[in-house]
Amino acid sequence: MNFEDKIFVAGHNGLVGSSITAKLSSMGYKNIIVASRNELNLTNQKSVDLFFKLEKPKFVFLAAAKVGGIYANSSYSADFIYQNLMIEVNVINACYKYGTKRLVFLGSSCIYPRDSDQPIKENFLLSGRLETTNEPYAIAKIAGIKLCESFNKQYKTDFRSVMPTNLYGQNDYFHNKNSHVIPALIQRFHVAKISGQKTIDVWGSGIARREFLHVDDMADATIFIMKLDKASLDKIIEIDNSHINIGSGEEVTIKELAELIKDIVGYSGKIHFDKSKPDGMLRKLLDSSRIEKLGWKPKISLNDGISLTYEWFKRTIENNAGSIRK
Repeated sequence: MNFEDKIFVAGHNGLVGSSITAKLSSMGYKNIIVASRNELNLTNQKSVDLFFKLEKPKFVFLAAAKVGGIYANSSYSADFIYQNLMIEVNVINACYKYGTKRLVFLGSSCIYPRDSDQPIKENFLLSGRLETTNEPYAIAKIAGIKLCESFNKQYKTDFRSVMPTNLYGQNDYFHNKNSHVIPALIQRFHVAKISGQKTIDVWGSGIARREFLHVDDMADATIFIMKLDKASLDKIIEIDNSHINIGSGEEVTIKELAELIKDIVGYSGKIHFDKSKPDGMLRKLLDSSRIEKLGWKPKISLNDGISLTYEWFKRTIENNAGSIRK
């Protein structure tokens, strides 16, 4: 990937896409193409086809997706499966049709069965039933992996898939219900601190364990995979298992996470765990040994990462950013 090569980051305003775009720019890449949702509707095949026909990007990062936590996945299941399927089908097919040299597709750790052995290896995919609370989203992401695999097999393309663990960081979507757990808790603890609220309700029992990775580490890993020569990648990836897990290797309970965020935000009230609400998968730790063998490891600790995220969140509130939702 040369500095003058045309690079398209799909989803450049999102959590991962914005970090990939910033990282590429800081590394000296000078021909980065982006398009807002108003400029390019990735769920519209005609629009995507025309965009690729005109731009013909040499490298593509497919970071665009409709995402959300347990509440959002349960409430908007049709939106999650439809929009993500359409984005993947349109972009991946256009990459093949217009000669993109290399694509990296970003999936999600929710692709794996609910009752997977831990840590979760890549070859556990499709070995059992999915977690029901995010099944539509997971099915869409599995379809993206299989699209990449199928194009590689039939047309000898170089489409790569990476499966991140739970991500967080700057430019996340902060909402007390529709967000993932870290931005949702940061939002809620901050509002509670400012308003003097004495108790915060957290969904579930608090015993579920989760692994988290800061978005800047994810961007670094994604670019690492994009730049990796195919021979090195083929030594690690099995023929019928073409995706790579990306995680931190560390996990915490939701209770421990809530207490950590409470301390970082400076909230002095109490936490109440609502056991009538679902926990989701009780444990979800990825086996990231493949990418570690290739020479990559994360650099940002959970404590440092959440502190950085909260500082960004406060600056964004001061600037009246529209991404913050009460």
